Amino acid sequence: METAIIHRDDLHLGGFAGLREHRLVMAPRLWGEDASHGNAHPGLGNFVYMADARFNPKGDTRMHPHQEIDVISIMLEGRLIHEGSMAHGQELTTPAVQVQRAGGEGFSHNEVNPDEVKNRMLQLWVLPDQAGEKADYRLYQPLKGTVTRVHGGEVASDGTAAQSDKETKTRPLNNHTLIDVGLLNPGQEIIFEESFIAYVALGRAMLDGNRPVLEGDLLSGDHLNLKATSDVHLVVIRQIH
Repeated sequence: METAIIHRDDLHLGGFAGLREHRLVMAPRLWGEDASHGNAHPGLGNFVYMADARFNPKGDTRMHPHQEIDVISIMLEGRLIHEGSMAHGQELTTPAVQVQRAGGEGFSHNEVNPDEVKNRMLQLWVLPDQAGEKADYRLYQPLKGTVTRVHGGEVASDGTAAQSDKETKTRPLNNHTLIDVGLLNPGQEIIFEESFIAYVALGRAMLDGNRPVLEGDLLSGDHLNLKATSDVHLVVIRQIH
């Protein structure tokens, strides 16, 4: 099956509060009839939402709650100040990745652009494998030339996600939805031999050796073979069983 491509700039530009966004993924199981509007991708497994957002100068999301959802925020340009019930006051600078698990406890947050210029953030939502988990928080700083797992993975046979407090704070939150963030150098290649959704957040690349892809292209298919032709900021979502 040939990889399908949705172009961000072909989608409706909406938004709320102090930001404007393209909603690239909207799963019907979460969004209902709203998911059929705007030609967004329907998602993969527990991955139910993705938006590419630009905050207005001094813009924010306003304080709001979440429950039974994992919220992954990936900085693409500029910085944010995080306010909320977990890690209040955390500064997120590009290319930081913030992961918040609401679980059964829930959390509230407000993401604030402290600067006089626009910034840019990618936000993804993942449903939990099971209800009632504890609220949790992670922060990652991906490095250039690497691919960093920021969400998901197997749970140990005893039901724990790690063996020590240190591991608990660095290991991605357990979930069958895997999210990897790649900061690829020109010529660097990434290959996955399973169903995927990938987003070229920044840069240019070649898909399957002969299809050019650009910033704002959302790719989906049953295998991924992508080679960067410039610096690339890539997000890849997969589902394990």
